[in-house]
Amino acid sequence: MQGLSTTATTATKSRRRGYLFSAAIAIVVLAVSLVYLAVDARFIYLLVYAWFGVVYGIFLQYGRFCMASAIRDLFAVGVPRMAVGVLIAIILYAVISAFIQDAGFNSFHAHPLGWHVLIGGLIFGLGMVFSGGCASSSLYKTGEGNLAGALVLFSISFSQAWFVSAGGWLNNLVPEAWTAAAANAQMPDELSATDGWFDQFTAGYLWELNGTTAATLSGWGENLGNYLFANAFVVAILPSLILLVLLYRFNYRKIFIRQHPLPASSRISFAYELKGIWSMFTQSRNTAIAGVGLGIFAGLHMLLTGELREHYNIFNFGELLAEMGYTSGLSIQDSVFDPGYWYITTQEAQWGGWVLDKLGFNMMDNIFFGLENGIPNPLLNAPGMMSIGIILGAAMLANITGEFKWKWPNTETVILALVGGALMGLGSRIGMGCNIGAFFATVTNGDISGWVFLAGMTIGGYFAVKAIKAWIDWQLSRTADF
Repeated sequence: MQGLSTTATTATKSRRRGYLFSAAIAIVVLAVSLVYLAVDARFIYLLVYAWFGVVYGIFLQYGRFCMASAIRDLFAVGVPRMAVGVLIAIILYAVISAFIQDAGFNSFHAHPLGWHVLIGGLIFGLGMVFSGGCASSSLYKTGEGNLAGALVLFSISFSQAWFVSAGGWLNNLVPEAWTAAAANAQMPDELSATDGWFDQFTAGYLWELNGTTAATLSGWGENLGNYLFANAFVVAILPSLILLVLLYRFNYRKIFIRQHPLPASSRISFAYELKGIWSMFTQSRNTAIAGVGLGIFAGLHMLLTGELREHYNIFNFGELLAEMGYTSGLSIQDSVFDPGYWYITTQEAQWGGWVLDKLGFNMMDNIFFGLENGIPNPLLNAPGMMSIGIILGAAMLANITGEFKWKWPNTETVILALVGGALMGLGSRIGMGCNIGAFFATVTNGDISGWVFLAGMTIGGYFAVKAIKAWIDWQLSRTADF
């Protein structure tokens, strides 16, 4: 009895400590927010990103929301739980995005569609399964104290920063057609489109492509009905419903029938199948709730950012920074990366670029940083603050639930985290985004290229699962030999 009492007392102290740490994080977020607002009230624009990041972090941690898990679990053990939550989030966000687009606050720009989307997704899928987490889950896992997640973020950041600015031997891989097209591209005097591999990929290939949404392609005009039908229903909701049915049919149905057997003489009815689909949703309760929350708040984030842009009469946060006198790190166009909605990886690339710039490397002589995104101080990087917010939000909930724990990776995990993170960084730049920016935020805004990126991620994830399984089997066989 005394042992049980001691265990209960220890658990109570641990919970109290967790609540205190969570409260401390909340107080720090509030205090830092007040400092920003005291410096200049216009920093509310940056703080909106940070606050929504905290909310995203809470939902991500609550649902263990991870695209790597969704693909890995399907191929490794046939469990659809995570995939179900992701698809629920897509359906909700698509509907909300349609209303926001009709209100005139949608900041989404369709991605150019080409082979690069599939290739980028494939490389990204390989990386996220190798590293054990996608771009967004690496953030919330860092908030849980998982240092492997921090290593993935480190690798994602610096691999992108190197890749978009690298030249040398990589230039030998550039097709002549890209070089010729890049040479003819309209560029500011400060930049050349033929200095690096990625510059030629961007100016010589990407700029030659077109991207569009289903609503624009339909030609039915800019109205709510078109946004709801073409963008939301056709591109996002219908494919998601089809995938949910397929997940039920091939992954969950046999589990449900085993758990809810019918009498031998009974036939499986349509009502029984619907009950099974509902059971699939409820079996994924935490992930489904996270999907609902992420879908709603991702839409609200887009709405509020759009409202602030209208209020300050700006198109990009760089304009606001310039007005406030913070011009260091802005691109040639006085712009910074400012998507206006939930996005991951580009801001991490800016972190890596900023650090390398401070170490003496010229990181602004390329299209990605110098012309388009800049490398602002991390304290002035609005999407970067969103990523930090995700870490802090996850840390708050993990401390409350007792799931926070410092986890030190072993050598094998370190290698996989660094290699996987580098592959994700490479894939995100080729595919123009990650599991959020190139898939989630894309399909929910009516851009079919997101499904192409998902196809690439799925293929890459499949091969990564097979490779990891082969590695484990090889290790076990070596152990058996001894």
